[in-house]
Amino acid sequence: MTEFIFKRVSILSLLVIALTGFTAKAQEKITLQMAVDRTLANNLTIKQAQVTESIGTLDLQQSKNNLLPSLNASTQGGYNFGRSQVAGSFTYTSSTSLNINGNAQLQLTVYQGGQLRNQIIQNRLLLDVNKGQTAKIKNDLILSVVTTYLQILTNQDLVTAAKQQIDIANQTLSKSDISFKVGNQTLADLSQAKAQVSTANLNLTTAQNQLDLSMLILKQYMEMNPYTPIEVERPDISKLTDIQTIYDANEVVKTALTVNPDIRLAELQQKTYQQAIKLAKGYYYPTVSLYGGLASSYSDRLNQKVIGSTAVTQQIGIVQATNQSVVTASQQPIYGPYSAFSQINDNFNQNIGLSIQIPIFNKFNTRTTVRKAELNLQGAQLSTQIAKNNLSKTIIQAVLDLNAAEKQYLSATQTFEANKDALNVTKQRYDVGLVNSLDYNTAVTNFNKSQNDMIEARYSVVFRSKIIDYYLGKTITL
Repeated sequence: MTEFIFKRVSILSLLVIALTGFTAKAQEKITLQMAVDRTLANNLTIKQAQVTESIGTLDLQQSKNNLLPSLNASTQGGYNFGRSQVAGSFTYTSSTSLNINGNAQLQLTVYQGGQLRNQIIQNRLLLDVNKGQTAKIKNDLILSVVTTYLQILTNQDLVTAAKQQIDIANQTLSKSDISFKVGNQTLADLSQAKAQVSTANLNLTTAQNQLDLSMLILKQYMEMNPYTPIEVERPDISKLTDIQTIYDANEVVKTALTVNPDIRLAELQQKTYQQAIKLAKGYYYPTVSLYGGLASSYSDRLNQKVIGSTAVTQQIGIVQATNQSVVTASQQPIYGPYSAFSQINDNFNQNIGLSIQIPIFNKFNTRTTVRKAELNLQGAQLSTQIAKNNLSKTIIQAVLDLNAAEKQYLSATQTFEANKDALNVTKQRYDVGLVNSLDYNTAVTNFNKSQNDMIEARYSVVFRSKIIDYYLGKTITL
């Protein structure tokens, strides 16, 4: 029986190990570069911007195609029936006929106030705007991914710290329980130790929730299934050698104004409005077009045609003296079948010409369009300047935040080391009964808080430095 139980336990152990290995293998490890690459490849916002970019490409191609001539053909056929007047008389007749007409028209715009050319230029600029919008979305998403990635690392460290705090709290509770049983501590001391454990567990729950939320956000950027287990690769922050903390704000602003996608996008939009003015002014000028056409028709009423003639004599009188007939000669037409093909061929006609449309008065629509285009340009110029001002303010603030984060990290590190030493001393004194539980719990609380502050401050320095790299147009890596 014992051997049977041992075998079952062994089998279950192997299954547990196998399942554990499978789960560990199924959990994919994601690096920062992988997260960025998957976001750029899968994010729906980027794909939506790329669709808009494709539409802009088609618009540009169509504006080029508008330089080509247009060719249209049409045909019309129908039955005519009922009473109609007989040509050349005042009589009417009832008849039924089938009539078919067809024509083809070719038209080429020679001049249109430069609108065709200006439309091509504007659509090319609009395509550049669409591309700039796509680039902006990509850059913003890269920054968001890096931010979330760093937040995950921060939250992981906070979870680890919270678990360590639970261990310390449990050890303290165990010692307090022993001391309470032997009469060295009061019930208040024991209750304080239990409260410390509850607080540590609450801190772990909060930290774990924040970690889960940041992991979910990262998956959403990558368009992953939220239930897919992943693990982020942890770079050794302490070994990062490219964390620059000293920047000249003016130099950063000068560089950012030339590479920042927001500024480039605003400047491109400004150019499109400049081109829109030229396009609107084109309506002041005449439109010159060349045209040519072909046409023919068929009617079943014309089922016969003259194919020849024959001489016919007709008596018109008699000479009384000689009783001789007086006759006259005339040509009598000879009719033959008139095929549809012959009728269409006989009715075939061509036309060619030049048309000029001169705008004289159109209710001031053109003037209004030009003025609106000029106002749109002024608005775009103001938007560009506002974007530059906002970028300058943001960069200056980012430099100040980086300096403050570095000082905060140094201060938090010093505070952590001091509280760590204080906790060690307090714990030694607490173990021998020289301090009460309140003083010890206060030292633990101070240590926990300083540890969390140091973790957050360390990642804050990295994040603030990467933010400035982003404004400088550098690739963000860890």
